[in-house]
Amino acid sequence: MGLKGADDAGVYRVSDELAIIQTVDFFTPIVDDPFAFGQIAAANALSDIYAMGGMPKTALNLVAFPSGQMEIAVLSAVLAGGLETMLRANVALIGGHSVQDREMKYGLSVTGFIHPDRIVQNTGLRAGDRLILTKPIGTGIINTAIKGGIASSETIALVTRLMTALNRDAAQVMSRYPVSACTDITGFGLLGHLAEMITATKVGVRLDAKAIPLIPGTRGFAKQGFIPGGAFNNKAFRSPQLHVEDHIDSLLVDILFDPQTSGGLLMGIAKEYSDDLIRDFHQNGVNAATIVGEVIEAPAARIEIR
Repeated sequence: MGLKGADDAGVYRVSDELAIIQTVDFFTPIVDDPFAFGQIAAANALSDIYAMGGMPKTALNLVAFPSGQMEIAVLSAVLAGGLETMLRANVALIGGHSVQDREMKYGLSVTGFIHPDRIVQNTGLRAGDRLILTKPIGTGIINTAIKGGIASSETIALVTRLMTALNRDAAQVMSRYPVSACTDITGFGLLGHLAEMITATKVGVRLDAKAIPLIPGTRGFAKQGFIPGGAFNNKAFRSPQLHVEDHIDSLLVDILFDPQTSGGLLMGIAKEYSDDLIRDFHQNGVNAATIVGEVIEAPAARIEIR
């Protein structure tokens, strides 16, 4: 794939019929429930394979654990959560590695398969494409509110369900259509990952602010200041590419830079296929999938928010 496009994973061609996709991801706990943390970390790691159009096949556990400071039952629950997610994804756990550390960390190194001609990169958007997002935005803000102790049990359950949901169904539906580019929305936020898709290209994008789905409660928590520091880092780095119309609330821009954990897929597809793709998503359980914008010829490499 080369190094120009900051693709979601690396690809190695084995033969004319087979390539392997490789990725790795791990992080510290973002929820209190260790089983749910394991599920989320595994789903997040698998997502990069799905974003490139592939199917994950094997995984290795990556664990850092403060033995002596935390009960071993916590680690068992984390690993059980990760395994549950891998079983849902039909992924074989074939080993792993653990180290002693002061802070718990967990994730996966993942290998997936794909036909070399079906690889979907995160560059390749074409003028006139519609942009489709498959999950709502707001996990970073809500997780910050959870840490602050103000999120309700209903909100915690909702955001956990979203983060443990695999992007498998979305990837399978996507594989039936001529998608021009795709990425998954994680640490750089929606705008940060979208900027990666158009940097050093000849196209720009126009987002419809009203169309972008937010997790219920996200805006309210953001107003109370529960915006993670990573959102402001993302904003500082990518703001030169933004053009925001005057009527757009600045708080929304901060939300769109919110670092996501196990976020959805963002893809571009020609207008004539977009309605069929949305319908297919909804018929296959990807209910949040929606058109959030379009690709425009100029200004190149700029994100407009209207």
